[in-house]
Amino acid sequence: MNRIRAGQSLLHPDPAARWKDGAKVAVLLSFDSDHETPSLRDGETSPGRMAQGEYGARVAVPAILELLHRYEAPASFYIPAVCALLRPDEVPTYVENGHEVGVHGWIHERNTLLSHEQELDLLGRAMDVLHKQSGSRPTGIRTPSWDFSDSTLDVIRELGFLYDSSLMADDEPYELLADGAQTGIIEIPVEWIRDDAPYLMMDRYTGLRPYMPPRQLIQIWKDEFDAAYAANGVFQLTLHPHIIGHRSRLVVMEELMAYIRSHDGVWITTHENLATHVASQLTTRIASS
Repeated sequence: MNRIRAGQSLLHPDPAARWKDGAKVAVLLSFDSDHETPSLRDGETSPGRMAQGEYGARVAVPAILELLHRYEAPASFYIPAVCALLRPDEVPTYVENGHEVGVHGWIHERNTLLSHEQELDLLGRAMDVLHKQSGSRPTGIRTPSWDFSDSTLDVIRELGFLYDSSLMADDEPYELLADGAQTGIIEIPVEWIRDDAPYLMMDRYTGLRPYMPPRQLIQIWKDEFDAAYAANGVFQLTLHPHIIGHRSRLVVMEELMAYIRSHDGVWITTHENLATHVASQLTTRIASS
């Protein structure tokens, strides 16, 4: 039970001083650029499976970058190293457009099947690839499929990450505890409610089918944003280019961005910037206590 648990909340106690320039809400948009890797990981290399992933990089990513540019919205892109190696121009394009690049495994591996040494090796190599291509060492990680092995937190600490964004113990950022002890690792929590895959993903050979029209889904995310806005909290969203990046779904993404931008006091930032922001607050609070 207590191997990995949520520690103290990292929200500033004064809502008026919580976010940059007195903003009322922090908005974090993230994209897991998995492309072909979930299929490659499982040895599923049929042209059909490869094409589905290829759409994400070929069509969806450019459309998403254009949309983010129009709404002046920096985002965080988490990409498996194999995707980066297959398309060496993708990571630099994210950086050139002002976005964060974070680690998302080597080949979208199932880390719960790996030993500590294997997980450390793959994530270390993934970090090196993204460092070389982006020009800076990634500070954040999102584990593939949001899975955590018994070794994942130890590996994250060994590799010197500032934050993780894979767990779900709160609506707001918190510190991770390991066996009850502080780790200094910031958790920026995710949730399946704020992920496009559960609603829109398709696999013809299983029971996985899109079950919600995108225009109904948008209401869930608007409600999540409204609640975060009222609480002076964080609205965090996880999307996948090959899922959200189709025309009828980008219409919904456009509507959501327009809705968010219609509110005063919105700070749209990257996960890295938010982690740095709350880390500095925590340091100040500890020093003054």
